[in-house]
Amino acid sequence: MTQAENNNCIPRKNGFLLGFEKEEKFLLDAWKNNTLHNSWLFSGIEGIGKATLAYKFARFILYADAKQKGQYSSLNIPTDSNIYNLVGNNAHPDLKVIERDYTDTDKKKVLKAIKEGEQLSDEELKSLKKSAVIRIDDVRTVNEFLSKRSGNDGWRIVIIDSIDDMNTASANAILKILEEPPHKTLMLLISHNPNRLLPTIKSRCAKLQLHPLEANTVSSLLRRYRPELSEPEVKELTELSSGSIGKAIMYADNKALEIYEKLSKIVYAKEKFALTDVLDFCNIYSADDENYTLAQELILKFIAENIHKASDMEEFSKSWEEAIKTFKETDSLNLDKRQALMNIIVNLCKRI
Repeated sequence: MTQAENNNCIPRKNGFLLGFEKEEKFLLDAWKNNTLHNSWLFSGIEGIGKATLAYKFARFILYADAKQKGQYSSLNIPTDSNIYNLVGNNAHPDLKVIERDYTDTDKKKVLKAIKEGEQLSDEELKSLKKSAVIRIDDVRTVNEFLSKRSGNDGWRIVIIDSIDDMNTASANAILKILEEPPHKTLMLLISHNPNRLLPTIKSRCAKLQLHPLEANTVSSLLRRYRPELSEPEVKELTELSSGSIGKAIMYADNKALEIYEKLSKIVYAKEKFALTDVLDFCNIYSADDENYTLAQELILKFIAENIHKASDMEEFSKSWEEAIKTFKETDSLNLDKRQALMNIIVNLCKRI
């Protein structure tokens, strides 16, 4: 896959969005009718296009001429425009993006590369680690950003992706901004799980809940972003992704179908499973954090999607809670990941 193809999936560079035509029209009409709320909460499962919609809306607001509202029928703007390119490069002076930053150690690597005029490779960028939360220091930069006037007295826009990543201190700092937003400020908050947010944050925002994508939409987007996939692969990835194109692409790039097939083969062998197959699976998918996280996700998905096939559904359903508990304890107590995977898989073999 080329870097250009990869960029097409990055929300700030991607102007192509399917499945949310009604939501786009709703935002456009709010702008046209001067009923645009200062703060918006875009919520929905991860990977459906919330950030892509937020960037698309931000580009439009920064590009559109408020004196010529009648000429706009969509949120699309020319991809060769200066605004489009500035937003895509995270360089527009009136747009501030807040997300988890790199850890202090890896931030130094990035700054060193910039200072020396070097470009980190795809592998080096992929290996960089981000902090667990959006810190209050990151939020303080929003106050500094909003203290300055827009270059042409236009809108200043803040995108937070995602507000779920904030700790208590940073969430309270954002709340103060939401309570008294400066003139012509647009706050776009992205949340994968709004039930975990402070009620006071939710109450300050206009809400736009985005639903999982239809299967045909996920398939269409997969063909666009990963044209090398076969039709059977597109079909299987669509089913596995549960309405999330982000998940579908991640699964495609990380050979999730292969992992899921291995897991299914082991579990459906029931108590006749081959111990070598289990050991190989657990050795491979506990070797690093990325593989382990993907294995966790696919195991839970397997349980959810195969409960109805179990000989004793009630007994098999207990595997879900036990797996969640095992994964949490393994992470919090730094236990053996390989052993955690093995215990869960062997229990599934006995219960299916």
